[in-house]
Amino acid sequence: MRFECILPDCTHVSVSLSDEDECVIFPVACGDHAQCVNTEGSYYCSCHEGFKMSLTGLCIDIDECSDPDVCGTNGDCYNHQGGYSCRCNQGYSNYGNNQSKCIGETSSIICFILNARTHFLGWSIYYLKHLMSLLKKSCESLNDPRGEHFTGEELLRNVFNSTDELLSEGNIADGETLNQFLDVVENSMRLIGPQLKEPVTRMETHNTFAEVAVMRGQTPPSGRVTLRTDSALFSTSWETVVGESYPGFVFAALVSYKDLNSSRDLLHKMSRERPDDEERSVTYQLNSKVVTAVVSNAETKQLSEPVMLVFTHEEERAESEGVAYSCVYWDEGAWSGRGCEREWSNSTHTACSCSHLSSFAVLMALYPVQDTFELVLITRVGLALSLVCLFLCILTFKFCRSIQGTRTSIHLHLSISLFIADLVFLCGISSTHNQVACGIVAGLLHFFFLSAFCWMLLEGVQLYRMVVLVFHTTLKHLYMYLVGYGVPLVIVIISAIAFPAGYGTKRHCWLSLDRYFILSFFAPVCIVVILNGFVFIITVWKLARKFSSLSPDLSSLKQIRSFTVTAVAQLCILGGTWIFGFFLFQEKGTEVMLYLFIILNSLQGALIFIMHCLLSRPVFKTQLNMTTENP
Repeated sequence: MRFECILPDCTHVSVSLSDEDECVIFPVACGDHAQCVNTEGSYYCSCHEGFKMSLTGLCIDIDECSDPDVCGTNGDCYNHQGGYSCRCNQGYSNYGNNQSKCIGETSSIICFILNARTHFLGWSIYYLKHLMSLLKKSCESLNDPRGEHFTGEELLRNVFNSTDELLSEGNIADGETLNQFLDVVENSMRLIGPQLKEPVTRMETHNTFAEVAVMRGQTPPSGRVTLRTDSALFSTSWETVVGESYPGFVFAALVSYKDLNSSRDLLHKMSRERPDDEERSVTYQLNSKVVTAVVSNAETKQLSEPVMLVFTHEEERAESEGVAYSCVYWDEGAWSGRGCEREWSNSTHTACSCSHLSSFAVLMALYPVQDTFELVLITRVGLALSLVCLFLCILTFKFCRSIQGTRTSIHLHLSISLFIADLVFLCGISSTHNQVACGIVAGLLHFFFLSAFCWMLLEGVQLYRMVVLVFHTTLKHLYMYLVGYGVPLVIVIISAIAFPAGYGTKRHCWLSLDRYFILSFFAPVCIVVILNGFVFIITVWKLARKFSSLSPDLSSLKQIRSFTVTAVAQLCILGGTWIFGFFLFQEKGTEVMLYLFIILNSLQGALIFIMHCLLSRPVFKTQLNMTTENP
């Protein structure tokens, strides 16, 4: 420090004074159980943890055991300098935290594990025998510190390795097995959670992901705790985690299972809560991973404050007239929605508010969507018009002698394929009440629609030959039949053998989306459209070169150009129709796309009749001659 005197009657004086560190000069001033803290011009003593300041100014030991509840009613307190320790009675434990209350959950877990040996099926004993042995030894070591001890991290790793083996084998297929599996995981987390040393522990294995938060201290924690896994978020308050009693530590855990899928029988049991659903043929499927939420509070059947769970959808799908999401929990053999409310939902996430803890998931209900009257009317009127036009096309191509040839034969069989397909569609697309009949209808539609595209491919090949291979302008009928009917037949036979259940759905007699079965139709269609598009590009290029030659055969070239224009238009009509259909079947379509698909599909016959008959000069001339000869 520096002091200066500047007065009129004195000389300039500057005095420098420095603060003395009493903690250095008198190192034992505060005694053995305190820390000396120097201040400017003085100092003070701060007692170590477990000590308090006496009237003499020295720190003396605090007798924590004077509080009869410090170790609970099931343990004995032993005071020592600067602290205390609790020794638990037989059957009780403080999970190795010797300054926490003794509680009785350890003995109940031991009983659960021993009972599980007799209740689990043979495969469960095989996979969980080692795990149960480890858990039992851990319980024993908590009561006997001299026994073999496993850290919380080691136990958690062993639990997850055992569950990985169990889930990878796909052995959980009924309610009783799933019940016992989830109980084992929940009780294992109750045993392991308090033994984890880090405030937050995250562990991920092949089929399991978990995050555990642990808090210790003399006073209960407050505020919120949030846990995350790869597929869910769990948020609650520490007050909810603690409950009514605080043993000196609390934990909260969230476990998600990557490959735990309920069987259809378990999902079907949801209808017992909603009797109308079975009559409406509502189906359910899980659209999230199953998660288990566990806290140290033993009373979780009715929480004072709801907990929040946010799930990530397995399949991105927004709610609509036919799709609804609900929050469910596992309730002794079936999924139930009692006590859980959906807060909000979008195409990727669903948030749930639940008044209890258990194992949770998001259930997606699929409701049959009824076609509107307008849609049914457009379909029926359009198909009826299409059938009439296709029938006229068949008569024209069959009996009009002046236009007979390879191209006309292709148009004839194209019209026959579309005529039968439209007729089957009109009469049987909704015959879902008979599974066998519905499968036959779907198979016929599959065959004849593919056949139409194969004949359209043959038309592209024929045009290519007419332009490029001038001297080989015809195709043998045998080859055409093999491509037009043989290829679709082979595709349908292979598809039926590979996945016979793919023919027919609950809503329509068409190909199923399961196992990507719908691609057995769309893949060949895409191949035909791409090949025909490539052929037409070459054809147009060749035509342009021929028109620009020195001596073009204009009449022949104009005829081929007319054929090419109608073929390209036909490709756009048939191919474009099923492009809309592809997005609809992938459930990405809008109502506008639905109407476009229905209208184009229904009017294909009318458009073919207009292009190949009404606008065809050879056909028009034939009709004119017939009218002239028969006035």
